[in-house]
Amino acid sequence: MNNIFVITELTEQGNIADVSLELMTKGRQLANELKVDLEALVIGHELNGIENELYPYGADKVWVADDARLKHYLTLPFTKIAVELFKEEKPQIALLGATTAGRDLGPRVSSALSSGLTADCTELVIGEHYDKKSDTQYDQLLYQIRPAFGGNIIATIINPDHRPQMATVREGVMKKSIVGTDYKGERIDLDFNKWLSDEDFIVSIIERHIEESDINIKNASIIVAGGYGVGSKDNFKLLHNLAHVLGGEVGASRAAVDAGFAPHERQVGQTGITVRPKLYIACGISGQIQHTAGMKESAMIISINNDPDAPINAVADYVITGDLGAIIPKMIEAYHKNTK
Repeated sequence: MNNIFVITELTEQGNIADVSLELMTKGRQLANELKVDLEALVIGHELNGIENELYPYGADKVWVADDARLKHYLTLPFTKIAVELFKEEKPQIALLGATTAGRDLGPRVSSALSSGLTADCTELVIGEHYDKKSDTQYDQLLYQIRPAFGGNIIATIINPDHRPQMATVREGVMKKSIVGTDYKGERIDLDFNKWLSDEDFIVSIIERHIEESDINIKNASIIVAGGYGVGSKDNFKLLHNLAHVLGGEVGASRAAVDAGFAPHERQVGQTGITVRPKLYIACGISGQIQHTAGMKESAMIISINNDPDAPINAVADYVITGDLGAIIPKMIEAYHKNTK
């Protein structure tokens, strides 16, 4: 059990998804600390050269299952391939994205291997644990860290006795960076048909419809986000006005989305999207951990809140205390005046 695996996911264009590259970056860090190999599993179709997308992120081995029947995600064959490969390779750690496919695949793989899985982790580190009951010292465990109990606490979860230690991570939580453009590993084409039967393809995709969203807060460099404190859907127009002037996007907390002030596509936080903009303006957001988990890595945070003791102020670089209905128009006016 000397390797770390990342089960990668493909985009509609057939490239490695960002969340998988983020996990490769984290996996490389963990592998360096444990002094083990980092390996990736890619399942799909027309995967010639796919390994070249993973080598720069530190992949020592890239296991490829290429078949026309695997072009789109299917629960049964994808699970069977991952389970059988893991039975042979016995990874110490396995990571995958907390996407629609990852949330389906991860629990099935962990259940088949009796390994357990921690979902929606916000941090992964290596640590040790002493079990008083059994008087056993465990070294080099994966600390799987995530908010729990509605975000009221941060839980550190370990899996001392079963392998692989499995975790899912949402897109944007980990940073993505390459090891080097000249990093080279080994591609291994899997003879996976020995593991599959016709029963694994009992479900087939007849037709697919994909609708692209016109909201893109994930890649926005400036985000003006509103919380329940904004007060109403009409008041959110102020945030849209400021975002338009600044060339940014509008985000929202879960409380604002639940209240109907903004659509779910704009939700930032533990159950929404994780963002890292250059500027994040939080308007009427209390700053509970569920929200800050999705935006605390922003380069600069400005809080506008009528509560001087709001938790968001603790993570903000600048705090403006007052009524956002009066403050935002003044910000727009000042921006126009200073950019002429």
